[in-house]
Amino acid sequence: MPMADRFRLTLAQLNPTVGALQANADKAYAAWQQGRAAGADMVALPEMFLTGYQTQDLIAKRAFVRDATAAMEALGARITDGPALGIGGPFWDDSGQYNAYWVWKDGKLVARMLKHELPHKGIFDEYRLFDIGPISGPYAINGVRIGSPICEDAWHPDVTETLAETGAEILIVPNGSPYYRSKLDTRMNHMVARVTETGLPLVYLNAVGGQDDQVFDGASFVLNRHGVLAAQFAPFDEIVDHVDFERGVDGWACVAGRDDPQPSEWEQDYRAMVMGTADYLGKSGFSKVVLGLSGGIDSALVATIAADALGPENVHCVMLPSEYTSQSSLDDAADLATRQNMRLDTVKIDGARDAVNGALAHLMAGTKPDVTEENIQSRLRGVMLMAISNKFGEMLLTTGNKSEMAVGYATIYGDMNGGYNPIKDLYKTRVFETCRWRNANHRDWMKGAPGEVIPPNIIDKPPSAELRPDQRDDDSLPPYPVLDAILEGLVEDDASVVDLVARGFEHDTIKKVEHLLYIAEWKRFQSAPGPRISRKAFWLDRRYPMVNRWRDTGHGRARPEPREPES
Repeated sequence: MPMADRFRLTLAQLNPTVGALQANADKAYAAWQQGRAAGADMVALPEMFLTGYQTQDLIAKRAFVRDATAAMEALGARITDGPALGIGGPFWDDSGQYNAYWVWKDGKLVARMLKHELPHKGIFDEYRLFDIGPISGPYAINGVRIGSPICEDAWHPDVTETLAETGAEILIVPNGSPYYRSKLDTRMNHMVARVTETGLPLVYLNAVGGQDDQVFDGASFVLNRHGVLAAQFAPFDEIVDHVDFERGVDGWACVAGRDDPQPSEWEQDYRAMVMGTADYLGKSGFSKVVLGLSGGIDSALVATIAADALGPENVHCVMLPSEYTSQSSLDDAADLATRQNMRLDTVKIDGARDAVNGALAHLMAGTKPDVTEENIQSRLRGVMLMAISNKFGEMLLTTGNKSEMAVGYATIYGDMNGGYNPIKDLYKTRVFETCRWRNANHRDWMKGAPGEVIPPNIIDKPPSAELRPDQRDDDSLPPYPVLDAILEGLVEDDASVVDLVARGFEHDTIKKVEHLLYIAEWKRFQSAPGPRISRKAFWLDRRYPMVNRWRDTGHGRARPEPREPES
């Protein structure tokens, strides 16, 4: 039997930067050179790689698309004496504005596919940015007919079935698919369905890297006929590697390639937060951060993520105590900074707080101290941290977890100050478990120290804002396991009050949490971005009105509830 025909494909699972057209083009060309050196027939890059993804409304600017098109054509002219290059980028003509995939070979454009299925749910809103392209047919590279459904195109059967019917032999799917917990299982299920329907091998190529609140996790893979996994790339790593296809009596099949392990959800969540932080800072031109280190678990985890993202020498911790700050908090903050070799400074807020209280005394006369005085402390800390950020060019990280963001247990213009929040999408109960995971695990991609880097006392002690004597979080909120379970129902599942009562939660507790969730919408609207790691993160995933008088009564009727003043 004669030797089967072979087709070598180089997959470039890489990290672009939105708007960095020349840098992205250079990165694509370097990957193409690796493919040429390896004798590849084609080198493939992800969706919208040339511009970075998502561009959001930047793609609506004609000047931007003009520059992107010029960069694309200049790159294409460089693709000579070697493999074909497939790369995502925009295409505008008189018929519309498209999310396109360009294929170059020998300095010429071989094909240009236009995205047909435009995602318009969750974080995506491509209907307002792009027009629906026709379903493109296959293109030929060295005698092999390739079909390239673009990302969402492969989540629906019509595009891939049309490609199979018009002669495609291998499906190469370029993606810009952001991470959420267990996303790989969802992708794999959809792609197995496409392979089963078409009988064709399928390459799922995804980007990596952080962009604003989104983190692209790579985890590219290749499926053969019947959904058999032939190759799997590690998540979050930049990888350029090659897969080989052989033509047999039943068509093309991928020879078994690299089989990288897929880490646990705890590790992938943590990696997403580290990568999101590193890329948000690096792509914004920052190399150092500052944060308020309280001695509590949230700021401890944020400091640890920052150290793993940037290196501990680039993390500046500041303790801002008052007389309500316990000695154990001071000791725990110092212990954490010592374990991780991070700079720790102390700035007392007592004098500034007393000055503000004195300045307001003639207006506050006759009133009793309440949350107002507590929040003056938090806002003074925010003022001081922002001053340090401005003076030394260190981006301020804010440290509120998802539970606090959900119910407004945070002070606007105080502890919510900052340019980025690494744990914004992490519920408090997961904060505890993530700290335990990090203490037990260290990986090569972490720039911070190995070992027990977060003092156990920080993990074990009851959470407190320490804005008044003997304060504890559970004085104001349900216990975090209860709070988080109710919030997951209300936020992730859009569950009703009746649904949550059926799950065993008390009606009054559900109603309190629901009320706090709705009245904190205006705070979240002004909050710092942070990496999305769940199915329903605050911002683009969940868009609620700030003014909202409806409440779920649990009895099939809605009644208005007054909006209470919030700090």
